[in-house]
Parts: sequence; structure tokens; C-alpha cells
Amino acid sequence: MKLKFALILTGAGVAAAATTSPVDLKLVMSLVRTVTVDGKVTEQLSPNPKTVLPGNVVSQVVTVNNVTGKTLQNVPVTLPVPKNTQYLAPEAGQPSIRTEYSIDQGKTFAQAPLKKTVTVTENGRSVRKDVDVKPSEYTSVRWIIPELGANQTLKLGYRIQVK
Repeated sequence: MKLKFALILTGAGVAAAATTSPVDLKLVMSLVRTVTVDGKVTEQLSPNPKTVLPGNVVSQVVTVNNVTGKTLQNVPVTLPVPKNTQYLAPEAGQPSIRTEYSIDQGKTFAQAPLKKTVTVTENGRSVRKDVDVKPSEYTSVRWIIPELGANQTLKLGYRIQVK
């Protein structure tokens, strides 16, 4: 099965198509491969793959650029987890920024660990329990950048696996 991605990115101040955003967002998706070079196992990233296959791991990194001449406060940046993929983990070396996750396609967000209430049958009775949400259930990731300086650039991202 070959898969192509279509994504929606949101940034601070984006209310309608006619609105100019104070941030410029550029997404790079890279196929992650493990290769051996001179006897050493390393990762190789292939940017913007045309197709990916089930089991492939993909890195999604968005570059956030403040295109204004002033410092921005509390800038939200949201990346949906593409359909037919599952969230794995944040990219290594991420800046320490509040990260929130959604399990309902971005309607609500909370910091990990997320909880959900499920109904299970125990000893013939229905019981409601709070259980941890697995990262593979995340449908969107949102970062809240506390401060983004004038013309500052920041990279944020995570890894997904193709189902």
C-alpha cells in the first residue's frame, strides 16, 4: 500500500485565508531509514518521500519563523497526525516547550499523560475506569511557544509510523 500525505498547519493569528499570519510554517517530512556506514549503524533521512509503505517511520518537522519585527507570545503550532499513521515520539533534541496532544482530531488538547474513561465488564457488571491513552492514539500535536523573538526560527517535530 502506498500512501500520500496531506496536512494542515496552523499558526498564531491564522483566522481566515485572508488573514496574514505573523509566523511562516514550513513542513518537511522525511523517511527515516537505518543504514550501516563503515560498520556503524546510523539514521538516514530522505526528505519529502513520494511514497511510503506500511511500517515505514516518517519524521515530521515544522520550521516556525516569526516574520514580524516584534516578539510574539504564546504562539500555538498544531500538526495533525496523518491518517493511516500512528504517533511514535517527539523528535530528539526538541526545545523544552509545552506540548499538548489530542485524541479527537484537535478539538481538545491536554499535556501527557492523557486519560480517557472506558466502560469494561468486571464480574458481570459494567464499570467505568480511567485509563492511560497510548501515544499511538494521538491525532494531533500542539506546541505552545512561550516567546518567539523577532525573526526567530524554531524547529518542532515528531515521528510517526505508517499503518
